[in-house]
Amino acid sequence: MPVTPDALTHAEDLADFVATSPSSYHAAAETARRLEAAGFERLHEEQAWEVRPGGRYVVVRDGATIGWSVPTDAAATTPTHVFGAHTDSPGFKLKPQPTTGGRGWLQAAVEVYGGPLLNSWLDRELTLAGRLALADGRVVLADTGALLRLPQLAVHLDRGVNNNGLALDKQAETQPVWGLGDVAEADILAELAGSADVSASDIRGYDVVIADAARGAVFGKDDAFFASGRLDDLASVHAGVAALERAGVADSGPIAVLAAFDHEELGSNSRSGAAGPFLEDVLGRVYDALGADASQRRQAFASSWCLSSDVGHSVHPNYAQKHDPVVQPVLGSGPILKLNANQRYATDAVGSAAWRDWCDAADVATQEFVSNNNVPCGSTIGPITATRLGIRTVDVGIPILSMHSARELAGVSDLHDLTRVAGAFFAG
Repeated sequence: MPVTPDALTHAEDLADFVATSPSSYHAAAETARRLEAAGFERLHEEQAWEVRPGGRYVVVRDGATIGWSVPTDAAATTPTHVFGAHTDSPGFKLKPQPTTGGRGWLQAAVEVYGGPLLNSWLDRELTLAGRLALADGRVVLADTGALLRLPQLAVHLDRGVNNNGLALDKQAETQPVWGLGDVAEADILAELAGSADVSASDIRGYDVVIADAARGAVFGKDDAFFASGRLDDLASVHAGVAALERAGVADSGPIAVLAAFDHEELGSNSRSGAAGPFLEDVLGRVYDALGADASQRRQAFASSWCLSSDVGHSVHPNYAQKHDPVVQPVLGSGPILKLNANQRYATDAVGSAAWRDWCDAADVATQEFVSNNNVPCGSTIGPITATRLGIRTVDVGIPILSMHSARELAGVSDLHDLTRVAGAFFAG
């Protein structure tokens, strides 16, 4: 069944969003930029805030962004609806003393970040991107564009690879090339500095990752597929941004919040991760501005919701035995509701019912996801948020193939449908 023109437009906008978000810091900045362009007021944590009913606001902490819209009738016990996602993706991070190489090659010293499918990074054009801390106190974003490549060993030199499989040594065989020449005369930090129009000698620190440089693309029969890097979890961040942009300021209903956290792929334990205090800090200041005392804030939280949105597994046509034998979501059939008996996801019966209500309100079909009992289940920011704040939480997302690959595969219609459900969620 052909996808709608609106879904295709949404996919192209997602491709733009991913292209401008090669690192979590870029994603946080782009999220804030888009919300500011839609009329949100930029706030800064080190300054006093004036949050008022009828206002829309956004704040950035490192690689995380929180944006929110306060209805005009907001009071001390108005609940909040939080759409949560994460800005980071599995891959590689630049090490200290990063310029390396030998035998005429220039290489970059990198460390594995999270749990990427290592072989998927081979033979792709890659970019270096992230933030640079400078001697004058500024922090700037840098993105070299296509600069690096992890070349695979030719089959002629590894005759058994197609029978024995490919297992990469995480140290010796994951260091990308970026040029030719003498290592003693090269400096990869100069490449980063040049992309940010600063001097390499002014760099005092950096948080830099490697990202796939290729743009996302729509393809397949009836334009059903969308392939891109970093769909985990920029697809959800983008859905939340698009929904919040369109929501406007409501006369009544919940405080609509987009919380895009960093470091989910590492467990979320950081000041900008879901296990850190960022969301609690922001909500505390919002409710202080609404005149809430501690008891009223707890009242508000008790009637609040969080949708934790992250990608899940579509049934794979070549590996169906890896999935539950009955519950088998597939691309193009709607966003997924994620369930797990061991609380790897926070969804429960009440949350399941609420999710179906929001899907009905958006006229969107939904699917369920549960793991095969023999395959360990991953987790998300959902249980962390529920535990930290006590807010009722539902884990949802879109089904994809090739999760944690350098380039993942989603359904065009699912991407748009997730945004539609997010809009219904923000509305109440």
